[in-house]
Amino acid sequence: MNENELSYAIRGCIFNVYNNLGPGLLESAYQAALAHELFKKSLPFSVQVGLPMEYETVRMDIGYRIDLLVDNKVIIEIKSVENLLDVHHKQVITYLKLSGLKLGLLVNFNTDNITHSIFRKVNGL
Repeated sequence: MNENELSYAIRGCIFNVYNNLGPGLLESAYQAALAHELFKKSLPFSVQVGLPMEYETVRMDIGYRIDLLVDNKVIIEIKSVENLLDVHHKQVITYLKLSGLKLGLLVNFNTDNITHSIFRKVNGL
């Protein structure tokens, strides 16, 4: 699958999680449920993937973590906050740049309408 096809499948999984759990839980609960949905769809994924940073040609493993990485192509950053801030959007873009990947999804499960709380981020490379 390419990134667009994966994104479509991931969105379906996100909707399933939201429809079953609703808003108000911790990010870890949504991450576990979303991992279960991805597994049910037979989508390859990893949880809490370490993301090193390179600074002036020096690789630094300093503890950044990608919530979910699907098929080594799509980053999913999960939030459960009252309001997403600009920094949340920028975080996904930075993760895309550090990883060299093209597509990330930022999702805030603490919302009345999940459709308006999934944001697609693209790395211009």
